[in-house]
Amino acid sequence: MTREERNHVIIKPLRIFAALMALLVLTILYAFVPGLPFKTEAGLGIALAKALLIALLFMQLKGASGIVRIAAIVGLVWVSFLYVLTFADLLTR
Repeated sequence: MTREERNHVIIKPLRIFAALMALLVLTILYAFVPGLPFKTEAGLGIALAKALLIALLFMQLKGASGIVRIAAIVGLVWVSFLYVLTFADLLTR
């Protein structure tokens, strides 16, 4: 295995995993420390960072073709549409 292959196969996923674990620790620390402002917003921001790491690097959307990226965006739009409808129904009851 060449150095470039080893970097792509072993080192890069380990760096992504370490970043995800750091974000997990940050989530836990922020959740259990009392009195911190904007807990919901911070939690959503950390979750967004985790989702972007997974989508761009593990799912390889960063180097994917245009149609694959469009399919991922359409899936995200569809899920957000379902959430909006669910919350609209919840608020009207």
